[in-house]
This record gives sequence, C-alpha cells and structure tokens, in this order.
Amino acid sequence: MAVKLRLKRMGKKKQPFYRIVAIDSRTSRDGKYIEKVGHYDPMRNPAEIQVNEEKALYWLKQGAIPSDTVKSLLSTEGILLKFDLMKKGFEQDKIDEELKKWELLQLEQKKRKEAEEIQKRSSISEEKEEAKTGEDHSGEETENTETMPE
Repeated sequence: MAVKLRLKRMGKKKQPFYRIVAIDSRTSRDGKYIEKVGHYDPMRNPAEIQVNEEKALYWLKQGAIPSDTVKSLLSTEGILLKFDLMKKGFEQDKIDEELKKWELLQLEQKKRKEAEEIQKRSSISEEKEEAKTGEDHSGEETENTETMPE
C-alpha cells in the first residue's frame, strides 16, 4: 500500500478548507483517510497552516510521499528540513541549531518583504497624488516652436 500525504478538501462552496492527511494513493481526493496530520486554511490572510510535527515526521519516516502542495506547506513549517537532517544522521543538538538558523532567516525574509510592501504602498500613494494634482515636476513648460505658414 503506497501512502501519500495530501490535501482533503473541506468547507463550503468558494470557501475552501483543507485537511492534510495520510491516505492510500489509490483512494479519491475526499475518500477515507488513514490519519489527519494537520490543516490548511488559504482563505485567511496570511494563510493558516497547522501541522502535527510528530505525525508528519512519522509518516515521512514510513515512506509516505507528500504531494507538491503538502511538500511546500511542510517546508514552510520547517518539517522537511528537520526530516532531511534526521535522514542524514545528524544528532538532535545539531538539528535544533540548524532549525534556529532557519527560523532566523525566515524572520529576516519576512521583515524584508514587509518593508518592500510598505515602500511599494508609499510609492503608489505618491503616484496617485501626482496624478490628482496634474503637475509636471520637471519645472519646464513645453512651447510650440513650430512656425505656421502664412
């Protein structure tokens, strides 16, 4: 039996909510699953991802293959990094140290992204103000230098 970690769609029409589940690869998307590993709510801003790390690592150790989307969700949470370090045979102290470095990098990226968004918003608001006033900031008026024939 080939086990996969994939999403099971829940929620209402046009309001998706997904469970991350361990499921037999031959069953349908919303079929019976073996175990719930977590959930993913893309409708929230930012998207809510909650994964039981112990269950996810257990199924990865058992050979479960994550789908592309679940793989990206697990890597967002740092679980795939931890699994890869465990596979390589690192000790728990080294794994914890690497995860702390990774978390710091994630925080730096988040701060950089927020700063870029703030800068983008301010430049957009400045452009809107310029468009409203209709002023040309070059300080020169264009004159018609062509002569008309008489």
